[in-house]
Parts: sequence; C-alpha cells; structure tokens
Amino acid sequence: MDTKPSVLVIGDLMIDRYITGNSTRLSPEAPVPIVNVKHESETLGGAGNVVQNLVSLGATVTIGGALGNDLAANQLIEMLNDEAITTDCIVTDHLRYTTTKTRVMVGSHQLVRFDREHSHPLSESLENNLVDKLTGCMEQAEMIVFSDYNKGLFSPSLTQRLIAEATKFGKKVIIDPKGNDYRKYKGAYIIKPNRHELAVAANTNPITSMEGLKTAADVILKQTGAKYLVVTLSEEGMVILSENSFVTLPVKATEVFDVTGAGDTVLATITYFLALGLSIEEACELANHAAAIVIRQIGGAKTTVDEIIRDINENYKRELTTIN
Repeated sequence: MDTKPSVLVIGDLMIDRYITGNSTRLSPEAPVPIVNVKHESETLGGAGNVVQNLVSLGATVTIGGALGNDLAANQLIEMLNDEAITTDCIVTDHLRYTTTKTRVMVGSHQLVRFDREHSHPLSESLENNLVDKLTGCMEQAEMIVFSDYNKGLFSPSLTQRLIAEATKFGKKVIIDPKGNDYRKYKGAYIIKPNRHELAVAANTNPITSMEGLKTAADVILKQTGAKYLVVTLSEEGMVILSENSFVTLPVKATEVFDVTGAGDTVLATITYFLALGLSIEEACELANHAAAIVIRQIGGAKTTVDEIIRDINENYKRELTTIN
C-alpha cells in the first residue's frame, strides 16, 4: 500500500530484556539454579509493541510519553530511532527509572523476572510540558492511541486533558486500558479491554457467557460514553459492542501456539485500517486475521498487510474446501 497513515501513540514506554541460558545444577550457596548465560537481547516493550506493529503495517508513527534520565532511556530512544519513530513528544522525568523488565530464561521456561520502574504520576509541570508537546503532534495525526500499562503516565487528570485536546482537533482516541476505573477514559472513541479486564473494570463476576459480557460492557459504555468497546477473547476472537449493536468475530486461527502480544497487534491493526477510512467492523475483521497470524507463532510477533491479505485468501480456500 502506498498510503502511510499518521498515528500518534501515547503510552508507557519500556524495555524488555531477555537473558537466556541453560541450567544443570543448583548453587552451593543457596537452593537456586545456576544459569550459564548464553545470550542477552533487548526489545521494545509496553507501548513499543503497538508502535512496532503499526510500523510493520506501514504507518508513520510518533510516540509520546515519559522516560527517566538514565542509560535505559538513551537505549530506548535509540531503538525507537532505528524503527524510524518520531520521538519529539517524549519528556524526561528525573524522578523515575525508565521501566525495564529483565527476564531470565532457561530454555522456554522463565526462571525469574526483575522489574526496574517507578509508577508515580507526572508532576504538574511535567504534565503541562507533555501536553504542550503532544498538542502539536495531535494536529498532524490521523488517529491517536493510548497504550496504558498502568505505569503512572495515564493519571485521571492527564488522561482527561489529552482526550479533551484530541476532541478539540476532531481526532478519535483508541485506548488499550488498564486498572479498575475506566472513568478516566471518558470521551474515548474505542476502548479495547480483554475479557478479564472488562470484568474487573465493570466490577462483575468473571465473564463466562455472552450475556455476562454484554452486561459488563453496558456498565463501561455508560460510564465512559465510548462509541465502541472491542473486547478481545484470546483464541475465541473478539466482540464489538456499542449502545445499540453487538457483533461477534470468531477467531481465524487454525492453530494457537502463543497469544503473547496479540492484543497489541489487534490494537495496531484496528487503528491502522480506521486511519485508512475503513469501518469499525472492517477494521476489526482484519485485526482478527492479524491476531490469527501472530498467535500461530511463538513469542510476541508482528504482521504486515500482505500477510493479512494472504491469510484472508487462505481462510477463504479453507471455507470452500469445507463446503465442498
């Protein structure tokens, strides 16, 4: 596709670090395994997953958020620059660490994870600085995404200020939410929780049926005034809900190996195709195919428009074979 929609992603930025090796014995100092390190790697985490998915699809992306004043921040900016991401809307918080999650892996088993982070809200002056930076970016963006990982960036006050600014420019805000109070997302166009997140936010029992899902969604729709809820159901697909409609999209995957990162792929794909002018139903249908592609792979993955088209064609052939 020649069209490259412009998307602004605002979110919690972090680095995912992996230390991999093997272990054949316990330490003589304590009953813990000794890991013989073979490989170390880093990748973008948090909102960076959404950014990478958008870039892979073909969008032009600007990222906004807050980093610490540390080596990890420099490394993260470098990683974003390598992806051709515009980083002008990032502020530096001298009172926080840049979030880094370090996982020690033995084979495919995660032995332990170390998190280095602060999750306090931004100070008033830093919040004002970030809003000033983001205002200019919003004007240029076709779609705006909030990728909330509950690391302190999306305080109720800042979230509402950003939604108000986006509304002023006539921009639609799509939110990947966290936490148990969605009132801070009031005014969003789309909120995309998974089934568990929706139940927690609506303060209902675990969702085990479509009726339960509709009841919980009704609570959130009334609470936030969102135009749509898109609820992801892991290997069962997704559901689009609004005040007057309910659309179920079954999963397109023939095999499910790993659902890691599928939510970020869905968010990015919906955003990308809405920015190209498709309807919510069309964008979600394509996002369902994108999710099917990534959950057939091990580890967080990305996809492309060509792969989505290929998956649609293969799915169509399978359906024809079944009918015949």
